[in-house]
Amino acid sequence: MNIKKILKVILPLVLGGFLVWYSLSSISLETLGKYFKEANYTWIFLGLFFGILSHLSRAYRWKFMLEPLGFKPKFTNSVLAVLVGYLVNLALPRAGEISRATVMANYEKIPFEKGFGTIVAERIADLIMMLCIIAITLFVQFDFIYDLLTKNFNPTKIIIGLTVVIIGFYILTSFVKKAESGILLKIKNFVAGLIEGVTSIFKMKNKWAFIFHTVFIWVMYVAMFWATIPAIEGLDVPFGGILIGFIAGGFSIAATNGGIGLYPIAVAGALALFDIPTEPATAFGWIMWTAQTAMIIVFGGLAFLILPLYNNKKNIQ
Repeated sequence: MNIKKILKVILPLVLGGFLVWYSLSSISLETLGKYFKEANYTWIFLGLFFGILSHLSRAYRWKFMLEPLGFKPKFTNSVLAVLVGYLVNLALPRAGEISRATVMANYEKIPFEKGFGTIVAERIADLIMMLCIIAITLFVQFDFIYDLLTKNFNPTKIIIGLTVVIIGFYILTSFVKKAESGILLKIKNFVAGLIEGVTSIFKMKNKWAFIFHTVFIWVMYVAMFWATIPAIEGLDVPFGGILIGFIAGGFSIAATNGGIGLYPIAVAGALALFDIPTEPATAFGWIMWTAQTAMIIVFGGLAFLILPLYNNKKNIQ
């Protein structure tokens, strides 16, 4: 393993460790432990139930991508592969997709490159859903976000900044379209690949079932966040706060290993915009992150154990 790969593994963990320390500087371990002890676990388990439904739906949705390629994997193997992928992502960001494709190559004889290609297409659909949630949040909370921006930033500077961004985007797009070599060509090919991946969804046989499951998965993600809020007594978060907190938490998960350290900070920061006190907001972030991570570790660990046993039994039969 070369230095770059070692740093790629170690740096996110170091960053996560620092962020854990930083997050705990705003709330004592004793106070945080009190919130965990007094939390209403009925709501936490309800949130986890929604999370499990999202994982099952993701595994079922996968078959709509694989069937046109001539593969019909067992649903059990698909579920186990998804759970293993989530677990691996905790240790190595983005390595979960590789492990997921590897599992299906080993147990369902689906060529790695084809399985991995369908996972990339799935991620494109998930990216679109995240952008849709951001758009909905901007629409629902337009007045709040506008007031927040104008209160903290000069409106004239915002308008000038947006104008510069739009003009810059137009110029960059013009250059990318004409590119025949170098990094601009790579960008051009990447964007073309994204567009092809998105349009392929609408060409598949079961496109409406795929779209339904895609929407369902993300509704369950938001529901998991929403359902966990009442676990902390007196924590009153408006719908807009739920959406903004969910988005902040989602980006934090992409930034560090499973959002370690950063998730509670990001969620607390988002809830602070709605005048929610730091302590309960931070405690909620930690409870939410711990519940999600525990679910992934438990079910992902079981998936690792069950995979060979299930497939060995299947081969014997």
